[in-house]
Amino acid sequence: MPSLLTRYVPLLTWGREYDRLTLTNDLIAAVIVTIMLIPQSLAYALLAGLPPEAGLYASIVPILLYAVFGTSRALAVGPVAVVSLMTAASLSEIAAQGSMGYAVAALSLAALSGAILLAMGLLRLGFLANFLSHPVIAGFITASGVLIATSQIKHLLGIHAEGHTLPELLLSLLEHLPQLNWPTALIGGGATAFLFWVRRGLNPALRRLGVGTRQAGFLTKAGPVAAVVVTTLAVWGLGLAQSGVKIVGAVPQALPPLTLPDLSQDLLAQLLLPAVLISVIGFVESISVAQTLAAKRRQRIDPDQELIGLGTANLGAAFTGGFPVTGGFSRSVVNFDAGAETPAAGAFTAIGLAIAAVALTPLIYFLPKATLAATIITAVLGLVDFSILRKSWDYSKADFAAVLATIALTLLMGVEAGVSAGVVLSIGLHLYKSSRPHIAEVGRVPGTEHFRNILRHEVETYPSLLTLRVDESLFFANARFLEDCIHRRVADDPQIDHVVLHCAAINDIDLSALDSLEEIMHRLSEMGVTLHLSEVKGPVMDRLRRGALLDHLTGKVFLSQHDAVEALRPAGGETRLSAPSLRD
Repeated sequence: MPSLLTRYVPLLTWGREYDRLTLTNDLIAAVIVTIMLIPQSLAYALLAGLPPEAGLYASIVPILLYAVFGTSRALAVGPVAVVSLMTAASLSEIAAQGSMGYAVAALSLAALSGAILLAMGLLRLGFLANFLSHPVIAGFITASGVLIATSQIKHLLGIHAEGHTLPELLLSLLEHLPQLNWPTALIGGGATAFLFWVRRGLNPALRRLGVGTRQAGFLTKAGPVAAVVVTTLAVWGLGLAQSGVKIVGAVPQALPPLTLPDLSQDLLAQLLLPAVLISVIGFVESISVAQTLAAKRRQRIDPDQELIGLGTANLGAAFTGGFPVTGGFSRSVVNFDAGAETPAAGAFTAIGLAIAAVALTPLIYFLPKATLAATIITAVLGLVDFSILRKSWDYSKADFAAVLATIALTLLMGVEAGVSAGVVLSIGLHLYKSSRPHIAEVGRVPGTEHFRNILRHEVETYPSLLTLRVDESLFFANARFLEDCIHRRVADDPQIDHVVLHCAAINDIDLSALDSLEEIMHRLSEMGVTLHLSEVKGPVMDRLRRGALLDHLTGKVFLSQHDAVEALRPAGGETRLSAPSLRD
């Protein structure tokens, strides 16, 4: 029982090693992250179409729960841009923004997402994230960043605009551009320019002035707070709210309330697909960040336990007035760089945000929404990376097609279509590549016992002997491809008497592939050709012994490819030297 508790509650492991130095480092990191998260949480609630306090609520209890159940010592959980956008896109089909039904649906979405993540963790299904290709996910995040930034332009300009696709947003912005509010545009443009400068130029400027590395880093992270303070004072002091500048307004001065999601069957049915997509994308983003940061300190992340940690965090958000959350890239990097050593830093951050929710909310009454929009834009444009198109084009045309399709569908049809396409394309690419394994005809490098591809190397071959190396495990999806490949090659060359399958790269053969091998053997036998195997791995051989293939094999199983060639080559027979058309 103790080991089971330790496995599912990582707090019991790192908590035993907690000391005063670790406490100090975690507290410093928590202060820096809290300062960063206050404006960011408000902004992401705005992006999700929810009241600003929902962003604070979604950043308190979820962080505490993740600190108990998560395995990453640096991951900072809370609202993130992509998940917030997906939340808005999902809920807009169900209720109007600003309505009670919309807020309740957000709670239900978080609860359903949490339940899905928790179930996946308990069933140890973390490996499923491996089926989503990183290029496709990068394409989706890039397109989402463009959509998010475009959707916030209306707040920067003080105009009305709507839409969930790039064409809809651009047309709506152009249509309402005459309504531009100049005070809002000046605040939004100034805040955006300032925040971009803070991200790129403030730290070097402070270092040139003699400020220490740690202090310069702290002041850079506090840049968004400076933008919030200055623009809020400007709106309050100049009475710009009366000039049409939209402000946050009254925010409840309270801790996260106890809330109950609507678990009615009809609503859950509507939210099921969005919840699955949000869970998958949130988990992939979170685990990528967690593993990257853990590797820098030689720590280990358990994907299945991460599912449990994120699942409990989302359930916590559902019952405390929040919306779906996951691990954020920027805040986690800040948490790591600030020296966080354990998840306790997240718990201290939650305490800081709780204090802000109780004591500081009256101070943001005059905070302009344009400043929050500027915060979102500067954060998400860092996610935009169109270089993935060039990289994928140079490396793999199939990957390029998948990335391009994901980006195009996300921009033109919305995030749900984009992420659905990304999931389908990732799985489709995997199946396509697996169904067409690389099969190389190999020959012996002169004077050695090494065998290489005849298209890439100058090697010795024999007219009566065909050796094929299969560079993939054999299973139901690719077995027929091997059948067709062997049949075509033997049918085109009547000199062939022996076929040797070089099995060094085969790690598994399933029942369908076993049937295919038997069919290959029978076909070859009818053509007067003998089938042999070489370099079969021990576990694969153990499986083959359970079937009938070895009992009826027309040829032999050789320990090495060299033994096979020595036994099967014709004595004094003709040796051919290949003329390679490709080079390594």
